[in-house]
Amino acid sequence: MKRILLVLTVLLSCPGFAAAQTTSSWSAYFASAGEPASPMEPDLAAVRTVTERFRDVNVALAEGYIRDPNNLCETAEMMGEPAERGVMGIHFFRPDLLGITGAAPHVSGTGTHTDFSRPAILIYEPQADGSLVLVAVENLVFKKAWDALHTEPPSFYGLPYDLMADDPATEVDEAHLFEPHYDRHVWIYRENPNGLFAKFNPNATCRYHTGPASHNHSHNP
Repeated sequence: MKRILLVLTVLLSCPGFAAAQTTSSWSAYFASAGEPASPMEPDLAAVRTVTERFRDVNVALAEGYIRDPNNLCETAEMMGEPAERGVMGIHFFRPDLLGITGAAPHVSGTGTHTDFSRPAILIYEPQADGSLVLVAVENLVFKKAWDALHTEPPSFYGLPYDLMADDPATEVDEAHLFEPHYDRHVWIYRENPNGLFAKFNPNATCRYHTGPASHNHSHNP
């Protein structure tokens, strides 16, 4: 028994073995998503490859991504959903890819960009030391702009994007300060028990965020 434990200890401490286990885990995670619905869609391994450099948030900033001006770490609870569903995190976005045209009373735009080889949004998790860890990528298109050109919502891997729209009858902002929009999250840097394409992830946290803890919004202009 002692011999077996010794062998396991040696294997687990071996960088090559650890890397193989991690690769295997991610391969299975990606495989659970199925296959791209179109040859025009990048596979998830390719999306991870082209976004790997954004693990360094300074690279993202240098390439035109900006941090959410409201400095929010988005949670399910902030959008009127059960807290146990988890969080999104802190959004960094490319205004040009979103086609931003205004920000009051809600962010509006004309963007219809859906190419995940160049995601419009990067999502980071705040750490205790103040650093940020990349956990997901996202594309978002404004409903009005998309519907003017298409009869169906955008999709990725055959899954229609989530529709997010604020309900004026509630106190929370279900669309996190944006005009009605379609979006798709892809959790390629943090395994998600809710699913690879879910909006929220209970394996991510906003615990160490030091900014606002809720949306400060008005339903009226």
